[in-house]
Amino acid sequence: MAINKKMEQAFNEQINKEYFSEYLYLAMKARFADMNLEGFVNWFDIQVQEERAHAEGMYNYVLERGGQIELFSIDKPAIKGTTPVEIFRQVLEHEEFVTSRINAVADVADEVKDRAALIFLNWYIKEQVEEEASVGGVLAKLELIGDDKQGLLALDKELATRVFNPPVIG
Repeated sequence: MAINKKMEQAFNEQINKEYFSEYLYLAMKARFADMNLEGFVNWFDIQVQEERAHAEGMYNYVLERGGQIELFSIDKPAIKGTTPVEIFRQVLEHEEFVTSRINAVADVADEVKDRAALIFLNWYIKEQVEEEASVGGVLAKLELIGDDKQGLLALDKELATRVFNPPVIG
């Protein structure tokens, strides 16, 4: 059975949000490269890869369900802050926005009684809990560090150890 058109539209809109997230984190990665904080660059590089994988997971799901992909323009990302703590506050705010949008897609699945989509989206819902916790953890450390340059360099060294593990979506 082909995917419901309203469900298809919701997924296409969320695919755009996921690609925007990739684009936003790519811009933030460049900002940290300008600061010579290579561990933060690594952290954002992993985020870029994760967001692309999230978009591609939804993209493939829509095609699997016999739907059509419609790609929308990706907005230019705007970074609101200049310091690591300000940037990570924006990251947390953005992840909370993404969570709300994924929940809205799940609401559409519930509305059109698309059980397969609900099951598929369950992975994304759980992933967002992890995303917010991860970002919140880095933000809490940055707030604790304050203006301590040695603390910032220690956190940078810690973030350099993060590795990309391709997600198994669904």
